[in-house]
Amino acid sequence: MFDAAGGWPGAGSGGTKPCGGGSGRQAVNGCAGARRGKMMDMPTTFPAEHLVGEQFPLLSLPSTTGETMGPMDFATGSFVLFIYPRTGRPDRVESPEWSLVPDAKGCTPEACEFRDLAADFASIGYRVLGLSSQETDYQREAAERLHLPYPLLSDPGFVLATACGLPTFGFDGELLHVRSTLVVRERLITHAFLGITEAAAHPRDLINRLRTGR
Repeated sequence: MFDAAGGWPGAGSGGTKPCGGGSGRQAVNGCAGARRGKMMDMPTTFPAEHLVGEQFPLLSLPSTTGETMGPMDFATGSFVLFIYPRTGRPDRVESPEWSLVPDAKGCTPEACEFRDLAADFASIGYRVLGLSSQETDYQREAAERLHLPYPLLSDPGFVLATACGLPTFGFDGELLHVRSTLVVRERLITHAFLGITEAAAHPRDLINRLRTGR
């Protein structure tokens, strides 16, 4: 995992600037290459320093609450946005190759840990939001089954990834987000974690970091 929150390995923050111009568009265009095989190769590190200090883009994305989160929802307040590849379903058989994708598994444990810590995040002023490229109806099944108290946002067009240069990867002809988290306060990205490797442990590590001001 690459942490650009002022921690290792030496990431910093600059002045406030609009999010954009990163590698997300290139990753989206690269989906065609992924469709030729089962899985496209992924780098082992994902630089995140370009995100800290930037403004979160003002998007409109559907959510599992039945409402669309619009620009004003992202422009004010503080929130933690965890971005995950995809969740499975009990009634669908998972491809055996999925377990071979580095750090792709763990979406459900991560979502449940954010669920269990949602009140703790709220106590220090942060909303919790989840995001994947899955359609809202698919996400809603997970939100109801797992009793998630926060909304899941659907971004099948990879609008956020394109705007901020977030990493993606291809699997079985499908483009997916690399597990990442952005922490935003009054639209300013204060922490960025790309290529998270410990999905279940990440939420608690994050809240401990935020509590101590790191």
